[in-house]
Amino acid sequence: MRVIRSSVVLSVLLLWSATAVARPSSTPPAAAAAAEAPAEPAAAAADIDDAAADADAAEMTDEELAAALDAEARELDASLHYQTGTIRLPCGKAELALPDGYRYLDPADTDRVLQSWGNPPDDTTEGMLVPAGASLVDDGGWAVVLGYLDDGHVDDSDAASIDYDALLVQMKRDAAADNEERARLGIATGELLGWAEPPHYDRATRKLYWAKEIQFEGNDATTLNYAVRVLGREGVLELNAVATTAQLADVRPAMAQMLAFSDFTDGNRYTDYVPGSDRSSGYGVAAVVAGGVVTAKAVGTKGFVAILIAAKKILLAIGLAIAGFFKAIWSRLRRLTGRRDAAAPSPPAGADGDDA
Repeated sequence: MRVIRSSVVLSVLLLWSATAVARPSSTPPAAAAAAEAPAEPAAAAADIDDAAADADAAEMTDEELAAALDAEARELDASLHYQTGTIRLPCGKAELALPDGYRYLDPADTDRVLQSWGNPPDDTTEGMLVPAGASLVDDGGWAVVLGYLDDGHVDDSDAASIDYDALLVQMKRDAAADNEERARLGIATGELLGWAEPPHYDRATRKLYWAKEIQFEGNDATTLNYAVRVLGREGVLELNAVATTAQLADVRPAMAQMLAFSDFTDGNRYTDYVPGSDRSSGYGVAAVVAGGVVTAKAVGTKGFVAILIAAKKILLAIGLAIAGFFKAIWSRLRRLTGRRDAAAPSPPAGADGDDA
């Protein structure tokens, strides 16, 4: 079976299942009985959905199933509303002066895309950037998720003294500890391999970028987390690339361009900060990179106290959701294919449900 890009499989399966429910001719008696039984509404709906999906799976070949998933993915892609030009972000404090070659999706469309990637509903993003000509459906497509961290002013006085090698060791240790909880919850684990691009902070522009390489459980290819941060008066503009490490050659120059055309508006820039009047985050650049607790050893400044970001917004969580969902989808596809084979006396030759 052809592997369809994991970033669209969730919405595809949900839409496909809903379509199956709407077709009475393909709904078996068990589904009708479930609809009439005095069960909880959510449980009854789930029973109907599973019964209808199983019925359709029994009637589909691997090729037909792949085609149905791909068609739903294309429908999602075609329904997105791209914008170009100068974009004022929803936070009201930053804007993007998009050059030719880049498109913007608002938070509503971004939420649809993120849900299709296996993430829960989220109305807190600032939107998404997609290179022109790239598709969120195709394997070669990639995108940048935008966010605004409204934690207060970040003190960049630690930037010049950060030991990024020591910081990486700590981040790996934290990721390993997080994996224990993810494994307990049945969520795919991920190993932080190292820097794909070491952190760099430009004090003149108050802009920061770095990239991490992560190996997710069950995936042969490594995942690239390329991050850009723009420090502002009372918050941080976040740009997080969702791509594979093999796409680094394309992502790196694109992120450099995004670094240049993303900025805060007048009155909201880093230099507009008023000490004693404006809010302070209580942390520095090292914590922005690490996304969590930072030790004195990693920062290398005397008397530095370990600090914690109140809202831990690290793209690793998004990547893990994608990897975990991809694993779950393959399990369901195998289950559906297995049920189809059990229901069909003469399955098509070579349709064993495990082709990659």
